[in-house]
Amino acid sequence: MGLIKEYKRHSARVTRSARWKSLRLQALERDDWKCVQCGERRRLEVDHIKPVRTHPELSFSLANLQCLCGPCHSRKTRIEIGLGRPDPKRDAWKKLVRDMQRTPSLKGKDLA
Repeated sequence: MGLIKEYKRHSARVTRSARWKSLRLQALERDDWKCVQCGERRRLEVDHIKPVRTHPELSFSLANLQCLCGPCHSRKTRIEIGLGRPDPKRDAWKKLVRDMQRTPSLKGKDLA
């Protein structure tokens, strides 16, 4: 529980500033108002790729920001604070499904 409080304390100082609000809009526009991991357009959050608690110098760097939907952001945060680990097989499956959704010519074809 202590890790979660520490995480919130560090990022809260940054995300409450006027500078952050402007940078957040720049990140949303750059990422076309969609999650960079799954393409979702609802419940978007702007995430620090390298966490504020370990890289405070990158707090206001646009290159260190990415747009994530709520579920993708929650998953990333859980992994960062040690509550979960990514599953390579699941990630490969999700990538395949995403690619199939983006490429209509692959739908219905035998990929084996």
